[in-house]
Order: sequence, then C-alpha cells, then structure tokens
Amino acid sequence: MKLLTELCSVPTAPFVEHRVVCYVEAFVAKRPALQLSRDRSGNLLIELRSSRGTSKPPRWVFAAHMDHPGFIAKQMRDRRTLEADFRGGVLADYFIGSRVRFFDGDDEVTGVITEFTAGKERGYPESVVVRVGKPVAAGSPGMWDQGGGRVRGKRFLSRVCDNLAGAAGALTMLDRIARKPPATPVAVLLTRAEEDGFIGAIAAATKPQLLRKSDRLIVIECSAKQPYAPQGSGAILRVGDRTSIFNSDLTYFIQQQAEALAKKDKSFKFQRALMPGGTCEATVYDIYGFTAASICVALGNYHNMDRERKKIAPEYIDTGDWENMVKLFVRLAREGHTYEPGFASLKERIGRRFEKLKHLL
Repeated sequence: MKLLTELCSVPTAPFVEHRVVCYVEAFVAKRPALQLSRDRSGNLLIELRSSRGTSKPPRWVFAAHMDHPGFIAKQMRDRRTLEADFRGGVLADYFIGSRVRFFDGDDEVTGVITEFTAGKERGYPESVVVRVGKPVAAGSPGMWDQGGGRVRGKRFLSRVCDNLAGAAGALTMLDRIARKPPATPVAVLLTRAEEDGFIGAIAAATKPQLLRKSDRLIVIECSAKQPYAPQGSGAILRVGDRTSIFNSDLTYFIQQQAEALAKKDKSFKFQRALMPGGTCEATVYDIYGFTAASICVALGNYHNMDRERKKIAPEYIDTGDWENMVKLFVRLAREGHTYEPGFASLKERIGRRFEKLKHLL
C-alpha cells in the first residue's frame, strides 16, 4: 500500500506527467536489476531481464498510463484570475464552483472554477477560468482538489486512481520479482496523455522504440465499475472495452493462470468481464498489430464524477481488488514462459473430448 499511496499522491495531467516520471526514475535507481529507457515521446519502459540474463523475445510487457484528467496553467489575467487548459473527459456539469489545486514548483495553489469553454468535437470543457489565491506559473499541472492517496477501511481513495493505481500495481509487481527474475523478460511500459486520446500509446505503437511485435502486452486500467463486476469481488480479466474485444488467445492464458492461482491461494479472487465504461490502450495496441489483453480493477467515481451526488469527488478502488491484481501480475510474470500461442492447451482438451466421442457422430 505504501507505493500505491505515494504514487497516487503525485500530481499529473495529460502532457505534464513529469512528476510521475521523476518518481519512476527514483524507483528504478534504487533497484539495480531494473533498466529504464524512454522514447522520443517521453514514454517510459522499465525492463527486468530474465533469470537467464536475457531481454530477448518473447517478453511480457505490463502497460499503464501516467496521466489523469486535469488542468494545465496557461496565463494569469490578473493576480487572482488564471486561465488554464483542461484535458480529459469530464462532463461540463461538474465544473462551475468546483475546487482545483495547482502544483507550481513547491507551492500548491487552490482555486475555484468560474468559467469554462467546451470543445466542439467532444463537448467536454477544454479551457477554464479559475479564481486563485495567488499567481500560478504557466505549465503547472492542476487537479481536482480531492486530496492524495489514503486508505479508509477497505477503500483506497485519491484525486487520482485512474491510472496511477494501475501503474503502482505494475511497479509493485517489479519490486516483488526483481530479486529473483522469472524465466522470461518482463517490462513495464508507462505512457503519456492517454486521457486526451491515447497519444503516448499511439506514438509507442506507430513509431516503436520501446515495443516489439513479439511482446505480450497486458494493459492495466482502473475501469468504471459495472453492476456485474462489482468492487470487492477481485481483479478483473477485462475481455474488452467500449470499442473492441482484446486478444482471445492471450486472454484465455490469463484466465488459466488466474484459475490456477485461485486454487493455490484461497484469498485470491478474480472476475472476467467486458468493461464498456470507456476505451483503453489495449484497443490501440490491437489495431496496430500487437498482441494485447487487459487486467483492471473496478473504479468508483470514474474521472472524479460522483454521479449520485452530482459533484466532483475522490476516485476510489477496493484495496483487496488492487492486491489481487498485483498477485495476478506476479503469477503471469513468473509463468509467462509456459504460454504457447494458438490455444495449445484448449486444443488439446477439446481434442481429447472429440477423440472419445467422435464414434457417436
């Protein structure tokens, strides 16, 4: 929980993820087994070589984005009036009168939104006017003023869970396996500006400096909770999103590993569901020819929108779901070398059944 709490307290917004980058750099620097790379777009790759000392394919890559819907300070109209851009999908009803917090160097400046202008393409607010306590430097990130990470009972709450909680899960997995690397290389890809149209992921997929077509990609998300995939019922094997269905072969392997883990660890719980609350980066990787599946946890107050009370509120996840997600990551990292593409185990099982009963045809 320490790493989850720390990372979900770091300010971030699309295109201004530099504080998250600094956190990741410090994380890697303390772990000699890990190697950090970045591409021209600022995406990060943390790699752990296999127990055989190689990074050759195939490689398991756990992918999460570093941003969250938020603000970027633009300019001061006067000493108390700030113009800022907003990037990400939050409905206009949630803006006027809501409190925000800007992170200007070591200073934190709070304010209240007084005006907004919505974009023509998607209808979401794209620029705002904020009444602030003092001037804010251009380029400073801003977030809804809902506090950093904290645990309340079985819930973890923060101004950002989507998707720093996912990134924290991937880093925790690396921390648990780094001293005894698995038989296959493992990496964590951290992308930029997902909330403004998957910009970092598209750059990573179309001009790959960090990815290989042989990679097995596991996209991590905090996905808006659904009635059939409730919080507290375990990590979710996400078979698809609002836009597409993910790789069936890889998804089947993950389910096999989850079932095996549940037999071994009676505290482990998982679910399998289509999560149509939004579109995730697995769709991007799929359309550009990568093999991608997804694991997520159910998210409350998606994009800080408390739809019951019609106001901005902290996002929240179930702590048990998050821990189960990390357990599944570790299992996949350690058992990834057993994956045989082409539904090998499933073909064998249904083939045996066919041979037993084909004489009845």
